[in-house]
Amino acid sequence: MAVVDCSTFYSSTPFEGPEKLLEVWFAPSAASLQESFPRKDGRLGLRKIPRVIWEDMLDIVKCKVLSVIEGDETDAYLLSESSLFVFAHRIILKTCGTTLNLLGLPRILDIAREHASLSSVYQCFYSRKSFMFPERQPDPHRQWKDEVAFLDAIFPNGAAYTVGKINGDHWLLYITTPAIIKGSSTSIPMLPPSIDSVQFPKAFDDPEKGITRDYTIEILMSDLSRESREPFFFSAPPSPVDGISSDTLPSVVGQTLSAALGISDIFPSHLTTLDAYAFSPCGYSSNALLKWGDPESELGMGEGYYTIHVTPEEGWSYASFECNVPLALSPVSSPKEIPDLRTLIKRVVDIFQPGRLSLTLFISNHVNSNAEEDEAEILVEAAQREFKAALAASRPASLSLDTAHEVTDGQNRTYRRTDKINYEFGGYNLAFASFELR
Repeated sequence: MAVVDCSTFYSSTPFEGPEKLLEVWFAPSAASLQESFPRKDGRLGLRKIPRVIWEDMLDIVKCKVLSVIEGDETDAYLLSESSLFVFAHRIILKTCGTTLNLLGLPRILDIAREHASLSSVYQCFYSRKSFMFPERQPDPHRQWKDEVAFLDAIFPNGAAYTVGKINGDHWLLYITTPAIIKGSSTSIPMLPPSIDSVQFPKAFDDPEKGITRDYTIEILMSDLSRESREPFFFSAPPSPVDGISSDTLPSVVGQTLSAALGISDIFPSHLTTLDAYAFSPCGYSSNALLKWGDPESELGMGEGYYTIHVTPEEGWSYASFECNVPLALSPVSSPKEIPDLRTLIKRVVDIFQPGRLSLTLFISNHVNSNAEEDEAEILVEAAQREFKAALAASRPASLSLDTAHEVTDGQNRTYRRTDKINYEFGGYNLAFASFELR
């Protein structure tokens, strides 16, 4: 795998790495779907819909499917601009560049109604980091107020938030009030015992009710170091070798790069199914499906995901990491186990060596319960401590793909926190923090 000086491919046309993230829930859980005629393969709801139908929607968004991995509970589509995750009861569409993410929403609603008999939305989320080049975005994505207006025209119960410094790195969120499900005593997406959910680590579960929380962590990184960017550039488009076709070669190179940089080791390999793609002349994307939980517990094993996307060009370098597997706040002793939150952050940041980064942790809570809302606030504050502990401690900068590219400035990489915000929404708590290299 040939790499090259990343300055060789400096482009005068900037690429917008920060993604637009749309998540639509049509039910609180897969178990809550009412299926009159379930398929023999066990697929329910949205997962019954053929790939070609989703590709039709993605044509509107202006991106293409590169590959897909099918898990027990999730279909993970790797896209030309980021990722699509399809669960039985919800869909996550994450797209970068100048894609028209929100224009795909009306088609998603049509598809769910026509092909899965899901005629109403339980809850919708839309979020993104502040753009680097907002003037390059097509409508409605050029301004946040236009995105909010677009969503308000579809949902009567939405609310929009800006978290962080308006004149600095900030995070934007649109969230709708969850629909009331007949016969349910809760109005947030709490996941009851089912094949697609298991108990959280002790810090995040509710043992009395056997309920798990919705959980998502994002690490959004800018100004990547030269050493960390260099492996994502290629001197020439890879040529087919050893019987590997030109169609599959980017995936093979992506897998090789993942192993060389330690991406394959962020989570234990025996729990991970990784799909990776190396773009020519530069760039990288990957999706992974993860097995987690306790096979001996009443709820058994569950399935989660993580996704990584890298834009390595100087001037607008960016990498993102997103994961929905709940992470323990206390140290995990065995490398064969899912890492704790602090360890995960260190692993990701050591690979990409950003000059600036923002972290978000989004956790659902039980609305109308003071004790449980207080507990969620405690968990969010504990997560903030883990953010700081992972990034403020002095440690050597990582090596890149080739040991010849070792960082030579002799400095340890430490970060200072520039923003810390805890936010409570209806049924959710957010920990947001920004850091920059000292």
